[in-house]
Amino acid sequence: MQLNSQIMKQARLLLIVVLSAALVACAGNDEQRTEIQNITEAYEKAQQYIANGNYARGVQIFEAIQARYPFSDLSRQIQLELMYAYYKSGKSEQAVDAAETFIRENPIHPRVDYALYIQGLSYFDDDPGILERWFRKDTTKRPPKEIERAYAALRRLVERFPSSEYAPDAEQRMLYIKNRLAEYENHVADYYLRRGAYVAALNRAKSALEQFNGASSNAQSLQIMAAAYENLGMTELAEDTRRVLAANFPNES
Repeated sequence: MQLNSQIMKQARLLLIVVLSAALVACAGNDEQRTEIQNITEAYEKAQQYIANGNYARGVQIFEAIQARYPFSDLSRQIQLELMYAYYKSGKSEQAVDAAETFIRENPIHPRVDYALYIQGLSYFDDDPGILERWFRKDTTKRPPKEIERAYAALRRLVERFPSSEYAPDAEQRMLYIKNRLAEYENHVADYYLRRGAYVAALNRAKSALEQFNGASSNAQSLQIMAAAYENLGMTELAEDTRRVLAANFPNES
């Protein structure tokens, strides 16, 4: 992922334009010129901290500049810098809030696709937590609230900006999420099946199959549906479901 280098290149270009205009506007005023120079130094220093992985210090400087100049073009660029730094430092809530604020305040800005991408990444449950790694807990059994939000953000990106440089990666993550959500639905359906709640199991498995058609766990959805129909005495529907399973997943029937 080349997010850091891309945003730094674009930031430098924007910074030159913004600060050049500011210097022209205040030419002849030594105090204002010195202030602009100090902002430039602070901005570059914050970028250097971010590049070196010291996100906390970079965030502090960017937040200080933004607080002093909240409505400038530079402020919008700092919003982009901040959402990236928040994301990289594991501050998901701050990253999401920063991205949402940027999108709301700048709905036609050319970097809205980037804000949606950062928002999606911040929600994306790509790395199981430490307890899950230690105890090898199955993440597909957790309620997928955050991953659903990730899917929504990435879907907005792909639908609104299909030519975005971030769209291909977003689509790959959406495919993973689709499988993850289908597996969770099957987990719940299987829970109902094992406890004799056959109608609930059937409805949940059908939902997984309909909403996430093409997911890797579609075969399991069909297996649960067939078992639920069988236990409900609907033998014809059970046989029909098994035929669909055999036709589409011959190794799973």
